[in-house]
Amino acid sequence: MQQSVGSDAESKLISILKVLSESSEPLGSITIARKLEREGIFLSERAVRYHLRIADERGYTQPVGRDGRMITREGQQEVKEALALQHMGFLRERLEMLAYQTTFDPAKRSGRLSINTSLIDKDKFKKALAAMTDVFKAGICVSDLVAVASEGERLGSVVVPNGKIGLATVCSVVINGVLLKAGIPTEYRFGGLLEVRNSRPRRFVALIDYAGTSLDPSEQFIRARMTRVHEATRTGNGKILGVFRTIPAPAREVVEEKIARLKEVGINGVYAIGNTSEPLCQIPVALNRIGVIQLGGLNPVAAAIEAGIEIESMAESGLIDYQQLVSVWQL
Repeated sequence: MQQSVGSDAESKLISILKVLSESSEPLGSITIARKLEREGIFLSERAVRYHLRIADERGYTQPVGRDGRMITREGQQEVKEALALQHMGFLRERLEMLAYQTTFDPAKRSGRLSINTSLIDKDKFKKALAAMTDVFKAGICVSDLVAVASEGERLGSVVVPNGKIGLATVCSVVINGVLLKAGIPTEYRFGGLLEVRNSRPRRFVALIDYAGTSLDPSEQFIRARMTRVHEATRTGNGKILGVFRTIPAPAREVVEEKIARLKEVGINGVYAIGNTSEPLCQIPVALNRIGVIQLGGLNPVAAAIEAGIEIESMAESGLIDYQQLVSVWQL
């Protein structure tokens, strides 16, 4: 019986952490209780506060003034590990949710868009930026627009810990969000390691299907030290982070118009567009669809890690207002 009670308490705690992990804003106990109720989990505000105190003690959550709690890196990791089986396909759902939540309008240069967050030691920050410079110059990134945060500040859903500087890079999902607002659905196929030959995409040499993973492919390839991004910028030959999507063939003209608009505001994440029903970089495409290769937003960070700089990165870490971004060349 004791074990049963303990398991029930842990399940409730994980449910609360999951709610916090899906928010880029601090949440109070009332809001958490309401969100849980929508998922069929009924906890009183008092019960939520009790579990939040336990989460604080374990380092899974962090109080943020009177606004409530934010989940910590340790909390995010706990959710990933505790819900690994349930999260099969969770990443694709998260990508779709971020695209839906994107409010960025290129014409107005305003709204919120998705980011990746990287945490870098204060004394290594300038060196890390220097290692990323060639990648930004070569355009092997979604954008050269970034945001920087000091310890205690927040980028998306991530609070920057002591001794670190947070760097936000634009996530490729912003493109899918803009297309979705134009009525164009995107099929999320996979994240992969894209071989580049003579500065042109050649083929995917490794890929991870979004439907079968709970972890971001880019994070996995970076941790495995499989990228050769710096080499690609220096010689035109290497292995970079890329993502593969497909779109309905009749939407091509609108897609190209939206891509042009995004380029005008500093977002250039589309690397290649295929032809109707034809393979792109050896990847087959369904009838009446078009393959699209987008660049991974963490390519600059991958180059810095290749240079021996330790960086912790969280892909798809939330949303940020476009006005908070600045050109990396201003840093």
